[in-house]
Amino acid sequence: MHLQLIDWVIVVASLLICFAPALFFGKRAGKSTSEFFASGRSVPWWLAGLSMVATTFSSDTPNLVTDIVRRQGVAGNWCWWAFVLTGVATVFFFARLWRRSGVMTDLEFYEIRYSGKAAGVVRGFRAVYLGLVFNCVIMATVNLAACKIANILFGMERWQTLVLVGLLNVVFAAHAGLWGVLVIDMIQFFIMMTAVIAAAFFAVEHVGGLGVLVEKLSAPRASPDGKSMIEYLNILPDFSGNWDMAVAVFIMPIAVQWWAVWYPGAEPGGGSYIAQRMLASKSEKDALGAVLFFNVAHYVLRPWPWILVALCSLLVYPELSDIQAAFPNLDPNLLGHDIAYPAMLKFLPVGFIGLMVGGLIAATSSTILTHLNWGASYLVHDFYRRFIRSSADERHYVQVGRVATIGLFICSAGMVYLLDTAKDAFDLILQIGAGTGLLYLMRWFWWRVNAWCEVAAMVSSFGVSLAILLLKRNGTEISTHHALLVTIAVTTVCWVLTALLGPLTDRKILTAFYEKIRPFGPGWESIRIEAGFARDDESASRENIPLALVGWVTGCIVIWSSLFCVGFFLYGRMAMATGLLCVFVLSGVVLLAVMKRLWGGKRTNSAG
Repeated sequence: MHLQLIDWVIVVASLLICFAPALFFGKRAGKSTSEFFASGRSVPWWLAGLSMVATTFSSDTPNLVTDIVRRQGVAGNWCWWAFVLTGVATVFFFARLWRRSGVMTDLEFYEIRYSGKAAGVVRGFRAVYLGLVFNCVIMATVNLAACKIANILFGMERWQTLVLVGLLNVVFAAHAGLWGVLVIDMIQFFIMMTAVIAAAFFAVEHVGGLGVLVEKLSAPRASPDGKSMIEYLNILPDFSGNWDMAVAVFIMPIAVQWWAVWYPGAEPGGGSYIAQRMLASKSEKDALGAVLFFNVAHYVLRPWPWILVALCSLLVYPELSDIQAAFPNLDPNLLGHDIAYPAMLKFLPVGFIGLMVGGLIAATSSTILTHLNWGASYLVHDFYRRFIRSSADERHYVQVGRVATIGLFICSAGMVYLLDTAKDAFDLILQIGAGTGLLYLMRWFWWRVNAWCEVAAMVSSFGVSLAILLLKRNGTEISTHHALLVTIAVTTVCWVLTALLGPLTDRKILTAFYEKIRPFGPGWESIRIEAGFARDDESASRENIPLALVGWVTGCIVIWSSLFCVGFFLYGRMAMATGLLCVFVLSGVVLLAVMKRLWGGKRTNSAG
């Protein structure tokens, strides 16, 4: 693909608009680790929410959705649509608790929730495990998508793409800290949305319009690998025709995956960069509003432009061989269903090509910048400062953070050569995090959960995942959902037994934790009494649990009904779209009423 002068002008303008404002935050970010990693805890809800959305909107997400749709149809997206339950639960049950904790990173939480050497061990181990290993795998998936896109569009080799991506992102992440990341994210979100909507429009135009697209894909159609017949437009899987797929793409995610699997951006109980944004928010109400806005934008605003391009690609490139034929210079090692998205970009007209290139650079940067800052915060605040050098001045830790930022990108770039497709990487991350999600929920509700439970969950989850991977390598075929169930079962048994039989957390730590954060539920009854609160003392809990449950349910209904309303409108099925619109309006009214009751009080800035 050859860019014209106007395209290059648009690309350069997009980059300047995104990155130039971040230059002004370098001095502020260098003052302290609080400014560099938490923006001085003064971020408004709308900026934190936009940053969350932009972070999860990367160059690999359109590729991932395209991969899913081509292999499993639109219904295959339930593997991540099910995380609506997780995200909205964070809004109504956990965002406030995180903000009250007053920690800088979610790993610092371990030493206010647990006691003894085990608490420090868990904090230090997870700082390296998540900040370095897991974080680099995630960044590698993003960089892999960037490499595929650059190879399709410009014929660039992997190393060339990685050098360009690295120079752009590492410089700004190291210079501007979280404030710079937030501002870049905000601008990039609007550029990215404009670009992907344009891509969807021209892809649909190329195949003859929405009517033609829906007509050709309404009947069951052979999957690209020829192994099954798929009704590509269905929002729910076919339970009668392909039970195994229905289990894999709908039943498992909606029944188990959302609460049992740890995945960045959709962590049960909150965590990672979502927790980072909540902790950086200037009040509890801002933390709540940020997470709610994120979930609405994440699941409603973004998916359908990607899905439309993926559906169009089935008509233009029915098989992978068609993509290879259309791009003869494509690196065969990069060929996969996820590459169909960048392959469809060849139909963009002059000017819009530049917008899309600028948007894809923005998409890559928004995620990489966040993960560099988030990972560096773990390595510096939760490992280096905690265990290696605890008495240096703030500027020293900021400098170490900048060095860690560079090192993280180098490590993630090396991992790019170990991955093949976006969907494979997604499945790998889900598998490693399987079974730990329930623990991250229960530690807020049950005082017996201790630091060794965290160790047991991580070790067992990783061990079972490794065993399953070795079995697959040796020819034993295990489906993804069966592997998840096995991992979840083993991991859950291990950490529950550890909670019941292992050493108990110091009662003073538990009492102090309760007094500061006020977790709710019967699992804290004995600690609540020790802290001096009577069973019927209303001040013992700052939550209205029944009302929060109503908010959770209606929030999920609002998001799903609006998501599917848009889909049926695009399909031209107006009766279904109208019905879902009515559901959206009614549930939205209830949700607003619940929010007014729960959050209508005076805004509080205190962490305790």
